[in-house]
Amino acid sequence: MLRQEAASLSSSPRWTPSRRDAPPCGRTLASASRPSTEGAMADRSSSSSSPAPASAPGSSFGNKRSYATHRAASSFPVGTSSSSARDTTYPHTFRTPLSAGNPQRSGHKSWTPQVGYSATSSAVSAHAPSVIVAVVEGRGLARGEIGMASIDLKSPQIMLSQFADNTTYAKAITKLHALSPLEIIMSNTACVMGNSTKLFTLITENFKNVNFTTVQRKYFNETKGLEYIEQLCIAEFNSVLMEVQSRYYCLAAAAALLKYVEFIQNSVYAPKSLKIYFQGSEQTAMIDSSSAQTLELLVNNQDYRSNHTLFGVLNYTKTAGGSRRLRSNILEPLVDVETISMRLDCVQELLQDEELFFGLQSVISRFLDTEQLLSVLVQIPKQDTVNAAESKITNLIYLKHTLELVEPLKVTLKNCSTPLLRAYYGSLEDHRFGLILDKIKTVINDDARYMKGCLNMRTQKCYAVRSNISEFLDIARRTYTEIVDDIAGMIAQLAEKYSLPLRTSFSSSRGFFIQMATDCAALSSDQLPSEFIKISKVKNSYSFTSADLIKMNERCQESLREIYHMTYMIVCKLLSEIYEHIHCLYKLSDTVSMLDMLLSFAHACTLSDYVRPEFTDTLAIKQGWHPILEKISAEKPVANNTYITEGSNVLIITGPNMSGKSTYLKQIALCQIMAQIGSYVPAEYASFRIAAQIFTRISTDDDIETNSSTFMKEMKEIAYILHNANDKSLILIDELGRGTNTEEGIGISYAVCEHLLSIKAFTLFTTHFLELCHIDALYLNVENMHFEVQHVKNTSRNKDAILYTYKLSRGLTEEKNYAKSTELP
Repeated sequence: MLRQEAASLSSSPRWTPSRRDAPPCGRTLASASRPSTEGAMADRSSSSSSPAPASAPGSSFGNKRSYATHRAASSFPVGTSSSSARDTTYPHTFRTPLSAGNPQRSGHKSWTPQVGYSATSSAVSAHAPSVIVAVVEGRGLARGEIGMASIDLKSPQIMLSQFADNTTYAKAITKLHALSPLEIIMSNTACVMGNSTKLFTLITENFKNVNFTTVQRKYFNETKGLEYIEQLCIAEFNSVLMEVQSRYYCLAAAAALLKYVEFIQNSVYAPKSLKIYFQGSEQTAMIDSSSAQTLELLVNNQDYRSNHTLFGVLNYTKTAGGSRRLRSNILEPLVDVETISMRLDCVQELLQDEELFFGLQSVISRFLDTEQLLSVLVQIPKQDTVNAAESKITNLIYLKHTLELVEPLKVTLKNCSTPLLRAYYGSLEDHRFGLILDKIKTVINDDARYMKGCLNMRTQKCYAVRSNISEFLDIARRTYTEIVDDIAGMIAQLAEKYSLPLRTSFSSSRGFFIQMATDCAALSSDQLPSEFIKISKVKNSYSFTSADLIKMNERCQESLREIYHMTYMIVCKLLSEIYEHIHCLYKLSDTVSMLDMLLSFAHACTLSDYVRPEFTDTLAIKQGWHPILEKISAEKPVANNTYITEGSNVLIITGPNMSGKSTYLKQIALCQIMAQIGSYVPAEYASFRIAAQIFTRISTDDDIETNSSTFMKEMKEIAYILHNANDKSLILIDELGRGTNTEEGIGISYAVCEHLLSIKAFTLFTTHFLELCHIDALYLNVENMHFEVQHVKNTSRNKDAILYTYKLSRGLTEEKNYAKSTELP
């Protein structure tokens, strides 16, 4: 289907995504072999009168040859680099209203990983934005029906979603926040200047630092979307076809997304290579972005670099995939009790079996980023370059390293008893793992493995293929070895000639260079021999090169290109043989990331006295404490009890400022989230009712960007909660009505309380309005609580001082006029 489409595109105007509010700038989305801005602009201007050939690098899709043919004919133009959107700017810059006035942000370029993106990324870089999302909304009577399709460029998985949203588009905004997109694609009809849709307006307001791209509405084609899924989805997940067959909007979004991604990546996905799945909005709990920020789920509000967050409390993952899974689970907790209980069973077994815990941790820590590895393997570059070849060779070595860990992982899980761990053990018994590894070992050397260090890894790539498979490759490798030996010999001769302690060093940017030992650092650069050039001093050592060494580095690079070219053809032939079996790696990726997250939960439990939660129709916590506060404090935080039922679903909490009200609210929400992702919680006993939504209204700051006062911001947030809350919600409201006068504040708080009482949502409501506490005389399902304080005699000032106990008790506070106890005159 893709080849037919490429042919049709060759006779039609080229498809180019557009960006708003800026004049044309930079290069078109063409390959890196067309560096000229003027040439790219000329190509754009002439595209309507002279259609680009289907094989042109800048066309929507090149002529996509079959996998084997594409590989057999591969050859590398000397000096070319892989086509990467890192070095490419778009035909138009699409700016948000905020960035339009900011010269530093108005030229913000979209970034996409290149074909050779490393599978060894750290857990930190694992969270760098790499998700592209296509969003489309129904028209006419279908307005409010939202279709989404997203793909993580680090992982070959497409998530489809379709749901009915209300006029606030709460579900759509929350979903996008959870995805943390790099770029959002929408139809050009939704983004018409002066006549844009409400959905587009809300998305641009909420995602000011995200790139927006518009494409013509015709590319949101549900028929093409279904064809893409039929062609690209692997057999293990083809049940998604039944789920999305009548969901036209997510299919339309998928069509536009895949066309756009293949366009900017300058590569296509191989047939039957992607994991495509449907995720309904009802499968996870909804936590809006404001609540996620208030609760410090991922980012600390005082210091964005700090790990004093819920993610920081729970993150002891060893792999990038495990770290990503933990992040997504925190933002979208589970709502299925059976699935949560299975996770808790696993954590319990890990805690009880020390040998299993440390054995798993040892094996999991050796895995690379399997999802990212898959992403590289399933892409077929439109243009064969040295970088593309090097990437394939590297990732085949990573694949061998990963598959060699399957057996140790299976041995570790062999005696597990919980159903989920047994299921993971069963998935590792797939015979395809051994089949792929055997085929790889017939071509790749047994000692070829992942190693740290650019020179070590370069050596592994050069000698990855076994000897005697290609006579020309063996000759090229001997030539390369001779050159490297000549470089080492030349530097040894220079050291002897000048009586200097010189040694051979290597870096990926400079190649081989000379470094002088630190004990001669007192020598000035002027005293060095004249044939040494490009001298630089780093700490207590000198680095430099020579004209002869530069020439030898060039010979070395030329030899490497030949080696990579011949190795690439052998590797591609091998990949074509194992490709039909490679889909088992999706299961392996899921298994490793989930085990890593469960190990992280167990690790967190060993550092504190957490307890396994239960799930009932009651929120009951005995002696629970704030998990982030525990991480920060030298002493264990004060623990408190909580009890909310359907018959008493609203707690009104009073107490002086700084008595612990806001911290207590956050503590309840954090414990609820921890329980719903399958973690133990900080308490002596904990029982939770599943929350389908978690809402908070705690911040009271002005919002200068939207010109909102404290009161306006309060009203916007409380209106959002009232529109979206139901009987399955957990709602935390902190001192509503502070932004207006007392009389109006009491009236607003009273009305909000009455509404929440009527819908049976579990609500914790803190306030300084003692008049609100009398609502318990009218409604049986409300209870008053307060934070205790003690008065201690201050002999130096002859007045009482307040001692905060941070203990929650029944009834309303009796504290009044407590400002008298302060230092104020």
